[in-house]
Amino acid sequence: MGYDIERFVGYVNEGLLCSICRDVLEDPLQAPCEHAFCTACIHGWLVHHSNCPEDRQVIDVSLLRPLYRYMKNDLNRLQLHCKNRENGCEMVCSLESIDRHERECEYSQIPCSNAGCTAQIERRNLDGHLAVCEFRSRECPNGCGYTILSAEDTQHNCVAELRTELELLRSEMICRVEEAKHEMESRLDSQRRHMVQKESILQNEIEELKSQMSRLMSDVRSLMAAERQHRQELEQAELEKREL
Repeated sequence: MGYDIERFVGYVNEGLLCSICRDVLEDPLQAPCEHAFCTACIHGWLVHHSNCPEDRQVIDVSLLRPLYRYMKNDLNRLQLHCKNRENGCEMVCSLESIDRHERECEYSQIPCSNAGCTAQIERRNLDGHLAVCEFRSRECPNGCGYTILSAEDTQHNCVAELRTELELLRSEMICRVEEAKHEMESRLDSQRRHMVQKESILQNEIEELKSQMSRLMSDVRSLMAAERQHRQELEQAELEKREL
């Protein structure tokens, strides 16, 4: 649907009206036959038809194109009233800037920001509503630090709330202690397995060193026996030399 023509100030050229809804073009598209439509209007039309609603020429969604630049410029220069005119807004601005104004308009209806509240309030009155909204939250005036809704004032009990908070903290602490305990046990098990593995490796190395030492001692004894044999042979040779 287009913009209500009654909102516009002054004359609006016929070529800037949607051929389907007959309001001022909104997000316009143009057919090859140069008839213009609101995007929503022509898409809805083509769901059930395959021709232009003005001259019945065959058209398809793929044939639709943006409005000619000069027509787009004429459209953007049109002046119109804010949609909140009935609520008191007197702003008149160009079609090109109307969306930006209406997003920020002080007379626009916006939802209350408090959870649970379904009220719609004019933007300019929002602060006043928030100050008295029954769904507004605030800190307990008795000093317990709990955030309460105005609707819960009569049910709020500082002692009960603090006791609940304490129980939650105790439960959380117990969980954290258990997690730390499991993590420490896991680390100890890992270190224990690592130490056992290192001990096994060291034990194997010791056994290998013992085996090497045993072979070395055996070699030393063999060398000493060979030296004694060699010395005896030298002494025998010396005796024989003297006799000769």
